[in-house]
Amino acid sequence: MEQEDNKPHNSPLCLDSNNSIQISALNDPTSDLELFSKEVLTALIADNLPPTPNNFSLYFDRILEDKSESLKRQIGSILELEENNDDEKNIALEKTLKQGFSSVRGILQLSTTLYKNMTLMEKILDKRKDEVKNTPSMAAVNDILVSLSTDVGKLGGILKKQVSHMKELYDETATIVRQVENETIFDDQYGVYNKRYLISKLTQEVQLVMEFHHKSSLVFVRLSDTTLSIINSEKAKQLMVRTVARLLLKTSRRSDTVAHYGDGMFAMLLKHTDIVNAKRAAQRLFDLVASTNFFLGEQEVTLRIAIGLSEINPQKSVEHILTCTLDAMEAANSEHKNHYMICND
Repeated sequence: MEQEDNKPHNSPLCLDSNNSIQISALNDPTSDLELFSKEVLTALIADNLPPTPNNFSLYFDRILEDKSESLKRQIGSILELEENNDDEKNIALEKTLKQGFSSVRGILQLSTTLYKNMTLMEKILDKRKDEVKNTPSMAAVNDILVSLSTDVGKLGGILKKQVSHMKELYDETATIVRQVENETIFDDQYGVYNKRYLISKLTQEVQLVMEFHHKSSLVFVRLSDTTLSIINSEKAKQLMVRTVARLLLKTSRRSDTVAHYGDGMFAMLLKHTDIVNAKRAAQRLFDLVASTNFFLGEQEVTLRIAIGLSEINPQKSVEHILTCTLDAMEAANSEHKNHYMICND
């Protein structure tokens, strides 16, 4: 039996003789943010509240209100690295959508007016036909035709203007739809984030790693060529790719970002995860995918994936990190004996 270690532990939480939670030293925090965070945690425990993310955030904001302006600015400048202005983006997107709805409403109103005018045109023609039938004189018929030509000309001019206006509204709506598509962060085909969102989160994480010196990793995943070569049906291949996306979501943590990079390639941003733990996650993912039963009719297909890994280096550009990790994934696809390959900076 191992002897009990009587040395004090460095955990921030410990139990006193009455089994009450107490705050121990946080390894002598030196930064203002660390000291302030310790104060927030102390207040939570003093109020007998669990230090969940929501409670911590609530107390963090509340206690910060009573601090000096210099401390607010100092902590605020640090927090700006983690903020992504979601509220401002949502407001801008909402304004764009409302503008789009207004354009669509205009198109519908014009369509209604056009329909009414076309109905009016039919009534005018029917009326003139009846007049012609009941008019024996050619001169009178000519007068009716002249009147009809005038009516049609006026109505045609109105219709031409309305069609032109409708085209303007259609072009405006199409532009708004493209703007909304450019602002989306979700890939509805696979139920994960899209490439645009991944790049924004990776850019943000590179800045955070540079500032706080923690470890984070990036993982790229796709079905291996060996697996894809077995299937001829594009529909079946899409089903397998969706299966990979579902398993990625199943194995990811709340803090991870899972995104579709394009062409059936997926990325997973592992925050606060060094390369050692990233390799463990990659191996778990490989084993999970390989053990998943995938049937095409009566044929059972064993899924194999290629995985590329890299630890985020803040000295490298986002483009370099993405390219290097993608190259590692392709290397893993070529080297069938390796379940994953690591990016070599």
